[in-house]
Amino acid sequence: MRASDPLTHACILVVDDHETNVKLLQKMLRRAGYVNIVATTDPRQVAMLYAEHDPDLIVLDLHMPQMDGFEVMQDLTRRIPPGTYLPILVLTADSTPEARVRALAMGAKDFLTKPFDHDEALLRARNLLETRSLHLQLRDQTEILEEKVRERTQELSQTVSVLQRTAAQRRMLLAKMVQVRRLAEAGEGEGIGEGVRPADLGGVPE
Repeated sequence: MRASDPLTHACILVVDDHETNVKLLQKMLRRAGYVNIVATTDPRQVAMLYAEHDPDLIVLDLHMPQMDGFEVMQDLTRRIPPGTYLPILVLTADSTPEARVRALAMGAKDFLTKPFDHDEALLRARNLLETRSLHLQLRDQTEILEEKVRERTQELSQTVSVLQRTAAQRRMLLAKMVQVRRLAEAGEGEGIGEGVRPADLGGVPE
C-alpha cells in the first residue's frame, strides 16, 4: 500500500484479550502501511477508546473475559450516532454458524475465523475502510449541500421579505394617488357649480 494512500491514515481499533494476537494484528496492519492503530486487551476500554479516537474500523474478538465481543457491539450500538457507518470486522476462533449469524445480526460487517489468511484479512479490512471512506465523503457532501440550501433559503426569505415590503409600499402609494385624484376631482366639481352664471350657460338674464 502506498504511503500516499489516504486509507493508511484511517484509525483502526484492535480488541483482543490475548496480547499475542494483538501484536500479530498490529504487525500485520503496519506492514500493510497503516499508521494509526489503537489496541487494547481489555474490552471494557472500547467505549473510552471509541470516544477518544473515533475509529474507522474495529477489529474485534468475540470470546473475551469480563466483556465478550457481543456485549461490546451491543454497547457500541448505543454510542454510535444513527446513520453512521462504523465497520466491525470480527476475528474469532468460534467457527459455529450461530456465532457468525449473531455477530452479523448485532452489527458486524464481516466475519473471519482464526487461524485466518493474512492477505484475506487485509483485503477485507481495506474493503470495509473504503466503504467507510465513501460514507464519510457522502456525509460531508450532504452537509455542504444542506448548508448551501440553508443559505439559499435564507437569501430567498430575505428577498421575499423585501418584495413584500415593496408591494405594501406600492399599495400605499396607489391608495394615496387614488385619494388625491378623488379629492382633485371633487374640488373641480365644486368650482364649476359655484362659479358659473346662467348667462354663461346660454340662458336669458333676469
